[in-house]
Amino acid sequence: MRPVALLLFLLLSLALLDTGSITTTVALAATAAAGSALVLCSLLAARCAPAIPPTHIRTAIRDRARRTAFLPQRDPDAPGRRRPRAPGQALAATAA
Repeated sequence: MRPVALLLFLLLSLALLDTGSITTTVALAATAAAGSALVLCSLLAARCAPAIPPTHIRTAIRDRARRTAFLPQRDPDAPGRRRPRAPGQALAATAA
C-alpha cells in the first residue's frame, strides 16, 4: 500500500508543480485507470474462486498441527521423556 501511495503522491506533486505539461496529467490518468482495472480484476477473481467449506479448513489446520512437531514446545514432563540436563561445568572429556 505504501509504494502505491508514494507513487500517487509523486505524480500529484508533479501535476501540481508542472502545470504546463500534459504528459504528467496523462501519466496520472493512466495510473488511476490501471489501478482501478487491477482492483476490478481482483474483485472479479475473488468472486469466481470456489467456496471452501469450513470443515475442510478445520481439518487442514488440524492435519498441519499434527504433522508439525516442534520438540522444544512439547511437554518435557510427558511420560518417557527425560528432563533436559541443567548447564554446569564442562566434562573432562570435552574440555581440551
